[in-house]
Amino acid sequence: MKQVYKVLAYLVAIEVAVQASMVVWFDAGLSKWIDGGGVADKTLVESGEAPFPEFLGVIIHGMNGMFVIPALALLLLISSFWAKVPGAVKAAGLVLLLVVLQVTFGLFGHDIPLVGAVHGINALLLFGSAIYAARRGAAVSAPAAVHPVANG
Repeated sequence: MKQVYKVLAYLVAIEVAVQASMVVWFDAGLSKWIDGGGVADKTLVESGEAPFPEFLGVIIHGMNGMFVIPALALLLLISSFWAKVPGAVKAAGLVLLLVVLQVTFGLFGHDIPLVGAVHGINALLLFGSAIYAARRGAAVSAPAAVHPVANG
């Protein structure tokens, strides 16, 4: 179960990195699309179609953020109870709390732009917390170092 805990924690961190790359991919594509004469207004999002290929980035960002990462964080917390890793429950609980905040900030960031900025900062905290949780699992999984006893 230690291995499951460690893998889930690393997956959360990887997904946070995917989130950052997807939103920047979308942003770059949006800039290119606007430079080519495209218009970014409410109908862009509500049209139900992707006006440029990089639009997929914002779709992936939304799906990962609303479904994949919360599921991984919940599984991480569940696995922490059986992982036998010191501090695993606290670390996984922190990851889940930051995920809940991240989803909340992501949803409210559409209406309050400053909350969107906090969403980015919280992503960094989430990434660091997931790495911290994974490293705790990795440290326990590694065999103890053998220290030779000095002969007289």
